[in-house]
Amino acid sequence: MTLSRREFERIRSLARLHAGLDLREGKEGLVSARLGKKVRQGGFRNFQQYCDHVAADTTGKALAEMIDALTTNHTMFLREPAHFDFLRRIASAELRGPGPIRIWSAACSTGEEPYSIAICLLEELGPQAASRIRILASDISTRALQAAKDGIYAAERFEGFPAAWLPRYFLRGEGNWKGWYRVKPELRRMLEFRRINLMEPFTGLPSFDVVFCRNVMIYFDRPTREDVVRRITALIEPGGYLLTGHSESLLGGQHSLQYICPAVYRKPLEGGFCHRRLEGRLCVR
Repeated sequence: MTLSRREFERIRSLARLHAGLDLREGKEGLVSARLGKKVRQGGFRNFQQYCDHVAADTTGKALAEMIDALTTNHTMFLREPAHFDFLRRIASAELRGPGPIRIWSAACSTGEEPYSIAICLLEELGPQAASRIRILASDISTRALQAAKDGIYAAERFEGFPAAWLPRYFLRGEGNWKGWYRVKPELRRMLEFRRINLMEPFTGLPSFDVVFCRNVMIYFDRPTREDVVRRITALIEPGGYLLTGHSESLLGGQHSLQYICPAVYRKPLEGGFCHRRLEGRLCVR
């Protein structure tokens, strides 16, 4: 089935308006391949009729499924390990106080990232910290979110994962589930899953000590990326951190964050003092 120029432009417009996706010239083949199956399965004559269906669906389900098909939910446990090393360092230095620890995994995909965050915090702070840790795991994809909630993963997804951590945090499948692992309930309870579209207002969200927003802004053009970063920054505690994907540098962009190291940025402190839980220590800007 051939994707016409007009059809591509309409899909491009829908994806940009509702999900911020920047489907640039040359993506026609990708769009045709990923949406062609939906066109055929739905019995539509062409992509134009499929787009009519998406636009007319007031439930938003068809649109969500279209965005699911256009985006890649590739992830793994401890992806970009330097970020998790950094998280453990700031947990040890800055998050040992008695208050809650709030972290947002803003593009959590199928859950490997937020579970990795929870595990690293427990490894650094000890199991007694579990009641203090609150991790919001969100994604635009309902399909990916359901997989994250289920918390069931094939053994090959744990490449590079410390062997000692598997029995500590996962249940090993038996019988028909041999070769699969499921997140233990006590780890699962540290996470809240919610569908959040980064293009829409962040209503009802608390402030966060750390936000992981990795490998999603590659889909955005520069103005959209800057808008998302600005709105995320407003939710970060002074002295808190934003971690992006290593291919998503914010250098040269319009934002108020301080560059710390590759793909790590910090929200400036207020008045030179850190109002977060640093046990009375003076924070250096």
